[in-house]
Amino acid sequence: MSISKLFNTQGLLIFLALSVVGSTQLLACPPQSPDPASTEKQNVAEARPADPAPQPASKSKSAATNEKPEAKSAAAPKDQPAAAPDADADIFRIGVDDELQISVWHEAELSMPVTVRPDGMITLPLLNDVPVLGLTTKELQNLLTEKLKPFVTEPQVTVSARAIRSRKVYLTGQVPRPGTYQLSGRKTVLQMIAEAGGLNLFAKRTSIYILRNENGREVRVPFNYKNAIKGGSDAEILVLPGDMIVVP
Repeated sequence: MSISKLFNTQGLLIFLALSVVGSTQLLACPPQSPDPASTEKQNVAEARPADPAPQPASKSKSAATNEKPEAKSAAAPKDQPAAAPDADADIFRIGVDDELQISVWHEAELSMPVTVRPDGMITLPLLNDVPVLGLTTKELQNLLTEKLKPFVTEPQVTVSARAIRSRKVYLTGQVPRPGTYQLSGRKTVLQMIAEAGGLNLFAKRTSIYILRNENGREVRVPFNYKNAIKGGSDAEILVLPGDMIVVP
């Protein structure tokens, strides 16, 4: 036998030996079957849907739109609308510098003219100082009647206004004749401006306003001259005693 054949024969024997050893190992270690319990858990986990990711809270457009008007309404208005006049706005109420006539029937010594002092008082015999500021003539008449009862039998008192000087309105700014004006009866802002000679050439016709004292607080009432002369709602705004009309 030659050397080459000998090597070929030995190689074939080695290959067959290795094949037999591999087959023996495969038979000795059979593949393990998967655990049914673990397989079932895996299938359930795969079938369960994933939890949705939390979405960030966001305001809707309607909510954002609704917030804007609320923010605007919270802001206090700069001007106050013209309030409707009181039911007794035309009733004369006694004020400082008004001249009154006090008459007591059959009592000449108690009948006399009096002028309201700056402190709102008048002085009468037997009664001394009597507060009268803000009263109507009827209210003052009843007050004096009660106060005179200890001194006069069934006193009959009459109170009348001789001169009214307390109902004043002030005009300032771009008018030909600014100053103090007596308010007799009901008058509108437009009428008072007319008494002052109208408006100057450079007056701001839409920026006029009235400074008014309401319950101890000063408020500003806007007045539009252009609206008033066209017959608009501003033409009906009345002036009250103590008002100051400012024409910038």
